[in-house]
Amino acid sequence: MIEKSKVDSTVERLKAAIRDVPDFPKPGIVFKDITPILGNPTFFKIVIDILVQRHRKRRVDKIAAIDARGFLFAGAMCDRLCAGLVPIRKKGKLPYKTFDESYKLEYGTATLSVHKDAFRRGDRVVLLDDLLATGGTAAAAAKLIEKAGGKVVEADFLVELAFLKGRSKLRAYNVFAPIVF
Repeated sequence: MIEKSKVDSTVERLKAAIRDVPDFPKPGIVFKDITPILGNPTFFKIVIDILVQRHRKRRVDKIAAIDARGFLFAGAMCDRLCAGLVPIRKKGKLPYKTFDESYKLEYGTATLSVHKDAFRRGDRVVLLDDLLATGGTAAAAAKLIEKAGGKVVEADFLVELAFLKGRSKLRAYNVFAPIVF
């Protein structure tokens, strides 16, 4: 078990490593770039330690990772938790029969997909992505997990942009993000 004070100082180091990229992907947006964390093996290990620690004492059957940055953490988490990995992808990217879920974006709609056979009825699933913003993507992914027979035990993110209130779309689930802006 990691001491809370050590976790807090480590989280502050991770937070400081995230760089702001103004006007990406469009003017007025400040993108939170996590690639400095990904490129630092010590930071990457710390992120996986923090995420895995939450689930060590509970049964997790699958990690459902959202396309594409959720994939970056999912493999390491699955390895440490002895869980399966389920990719939740943009529509048209999965080769087998899928369930699809559309959701609204500020500039239109998008659709996510998951294989229909990705979960056994009652599988305990951690939903994973790098960042929680408005919550639309994560809420759609959670609906897909349930549609396919899984049960979301928690939605985990490295970063939460709290001012966008994405957590409000995930009220039915436990939500965890160690870094909050």
